Amino acid sequence: MNFELTDEHKLVKKTANEFAANELLPGAVDRDRKKIWPKEQIKKMSELGFLGMMVDERYNGWGMDAISYTIAMEEIARVDASAAVIMSVNNSLVCSILNKYGTDFQKEKYLSKLSTGEILGAFSLSEPQSGSDASNMLTYAESNNNRYILNGTKNWVTNGINSDIVIVFALTKKNIGHKGISCFIVDKELDGFDVGKPEDKLGIRSSDTCELYFDNVQIPEENLIGSNGEGFKIALETLDGGRIGIASQALGIAQASLDASISYSKERKQFNKPIASFQSIQHKIANMSIEIDAARLLIRNAAWAKDNKLNYSVLASKAKVYASEVAMRSATECVQIHGGYGYIQETGVERLMRDAKITQIYEGTSEIQRLVIARDLLK
Repeated sequence: MNFELTDEHKLVKKTANEFAANELLPGAVDRDRKKIWPKEQIKKMSELGFLGMMVDERYNGWGMDAISYTIAMEEIARVDASAAVIMSVNNSLVCSILNKYGTDFQKEKYLSKLSTGEILGAFSLSEPQSGSDASNMLTYAESNNNRYILNGTKNWVTNGINSDIVIVFALTKKNIGHKGISCFIVDKELDGFDVGKPEDKLGIRSSDTCELYFDNVQIPEENLIGSNGEGFKIALETLDGGRIGIASQALGIAQASLDASISYSKERKQFNKPIASFQSIQHKIANMSIEIDAARLLIRNAAWAKDNKLNYSVLASKAKVYASEVAMRSATECVQIHGGYGYIQETGVERLMRDAKITQIYEGTSEIQRLVIARDLLK
């Protein structure tokens, strides 16, 4: 693995950094407090190509590698983790499925618009009774005269309110477990498709999360992705890539925590000296930096393996579980270093701590990641 960034990687980093500073930073605290979806910011993000980074150029994407994507995700998440998860879902979960498994028709109709931000996508796997046990779903799509009739409920759907299309996983054959799951593109304009109220979340509050309801929704047969019964395999492979994206989001939160801690510790004085001169603060900052560098290497390693078409499933799990826990530790230490000022919304520091927590939960909990890693070691 080459640890030197290419000129293209450096340009991606610079572009994402400048976009985050100029477009996302103003109003980030206010958007979080008031749960305002960043409509204008996402529009500008799409104009820069950040919503279809790894999509083939033939379908209006950048055709870039996974390392470029992780770099951009980190820079966006350093400023606004909500914007980063919107970007992650459209890239890692929606575009990636269509890029790999979509038919020419599906790519022309949907992928070419998703990659430019003309439309936005969502990914819907979880249900009220099936989270980590994704195969225990009840949503059912019955084949009927060149259509599938979809009925059921999905939850925890990021982009569920503001998206135009949703990738939905549903049973097409009952009583055979994960082998009966298929994958569909579902247009939100279809009759019987209803969107629930936005969830009132601890963190990533300016991104939307909701339940989706399907009541005899008629899906055209051409919107089946892959083969009938191939959905669970598609979901697992897609989540491997998604975990690299969420790990990068977590890394951005951790890096922002370190940046804020360094800056504040140099300015804040106690006992007539900057608190940065105290060994206890220095140790906190040193530990954060060590763990952040280690997390970044794990992420780059997983992305490199993906780019080189190697098996990266376990590498993605290692990157995701470690980076998410580093984010939580770093954000917690950042609040501690800021003291009382870290506990109020105005500084934006407490937002880092709230945003970090979800990275340990969605797209596979830390417990599930450790299970994936252990099973590989013990096979």
